[in-house]
Amino acid sequence: MAKRHYEEFKKLGLNIAYYRKEKGLSQMQLADAVEISRTHMSRIENNDCAVSLEAVFSIADALEIPVAKLFEFRS
Repeated sequence: MAKRHYEEFKKLGLNIAYYRKEKGLSQMQLADAVEISRTHMSRIENNDCAVSLEAVFSIADALEIPVAKLFEFRS
């Protein structure tokens, strides 16, 4: 992954993990809902790979939150 947007991907991953935990879901449960592997979900949350918009939309749907919430980056 390019370093150009490293911080944004990191914050996105942290937000996904935050809302997943808030919903009481394991990585496996969220990955199953999004139809990706648990390993891929872990890599998304840990900023170990870039994530597609399709996956972001599916994650937001599974978490039952507006996709914009995943991009509300805190300092």
